[in-house]
Amino acid sequence: MADDERDARRGLACAVEAGDSRLPTVLEEVGPVDAWRGLVATTMESPWGARAKRVDLEALRAAEAACGARFVIPSDDEWPQRLQSLRGCKEVQGMTGEPVGLWVRGQAPLAEVVERSVAIVGSRAATALGERVASDLAAELASAGVTVVSGGAYGVDAAAHRGALAVAGTTVAFLAGGPAHEYPRGHASLLQQIAATGLVVSEQPPGEVPSRLRFLSRNRLIAASSLGTVVVEAAARSGARNTSTWARECGRPVMAVPGPVTSATSFTPHQLIREADAVLVTCAEHVLTEVGPLRPERESEGGAQGQPRLLDMLVPADAAVYEALPSRGARPVGELALRAGVAVPACLGALQRLAEMGLAEPATGGRWRLGRAQDRPLLPREAAAGVPRRGVPRQGREHGA
Repeated sequence: MADDERDARRGLACAVEAGDSRLPTVLEEVGPVDAWRGLVATTMESPWGARAKRVDLEALRAAEAACGARFVIPSDDEWPQRLQSLRGCKEVQGMTGEPVGLWVRGQAPLAEVVERSVAIVGSRAATALGERVASDLAAELASAGVTVVSGGAYGVDAAAHRGALAVAGTTVAFLAGGPAHEYPRGHASLLQQIAATGLVVSEQPPGEVPSRLRFLSRNRLIAASSLGTVVVEAAARSGARNTSTWARECGRPVMAVPGPVTSATSFTPHQLIREADAVLVTCAEHVLTEVGPLRPERESEGGAQGQPRLLDMLVPADAAVYEALPSRGARPVGELALRAGVAVPACLGALQRLAEMGLAEPATGGRWRLGRAQDRPLLPREAAAGVPRRGVPRQGREHGA
């Protein structure tokens, strides 16, 4: 039966996109084995069923062996119990739920490695100062016996991984693609080094490539597996903000390192600190104080959940369209749809909803640009309604197309 469950979870991980908020209910009602068998046997037209019928479990097991990965499930001893905090967790951008399984590369048991871990996340376009801060902080934590968790991306992520490796510490990279998909290509050597001395982990099966939504679903694993999350440099629309939201919803402390007020990459850390969504930290000692015995009540009480935020209300498709809007100027609907990976009619619908929230607005020539609203806490009436409207008054603002 154990093998049946493992294969069922393998299949479900291939058929259902990671973080799909509908899957936890199905698993709770019928369990993974019956859920998988039902998908394979269904004659109804559905994306899950269509993808399930294309899954070759034997080939999948062979692909795991070829890339040196193992498939870990919740009943395994090395499954991190901390991931259970995702069960029943409030949706963030339409995603939630404990993963059905994880592909792991590396020799050490996953649960043991992340038992005492801290996530360090931040901007891909980090400054030299941001990379130095992330590297030094990771090295200090690793020297104190703390595992450094991050996402393997350029910028802050890479600096954090390298900082831990530089002092022979342990680091874990959670990927948005399959366990052997070394993305970005420039980090092939780094990810191989991480797998050799620490762990490379993915919710995606071997052969799968990253996507915008998979980066977002990956973020919940970084946050949930760690004792706390530190944000080092992140612009206004950084994925690090999404990771910090997941950490807060999972009951983990969120910390942020301040930066120069003139730097765009200081926006998110400063906003988190200003709105009391994060504690200011500048060194490993500060971080250890936040995740140590002085703060045990946060996780035991289910977390001090912060106020819902505007961007957290977006469903995945709307979030993808919002991310496709340029920082300056405007783009045609067709290009936005292409960048977001959605059909043009769906893109138009998303743009209308974003416009109602003040997050997008039409420009000349059928193009669209960013609206004036930025990420912010929801007002009580907005949170109660569940559908935020215009973020700020639109008078008195001039935009260039």
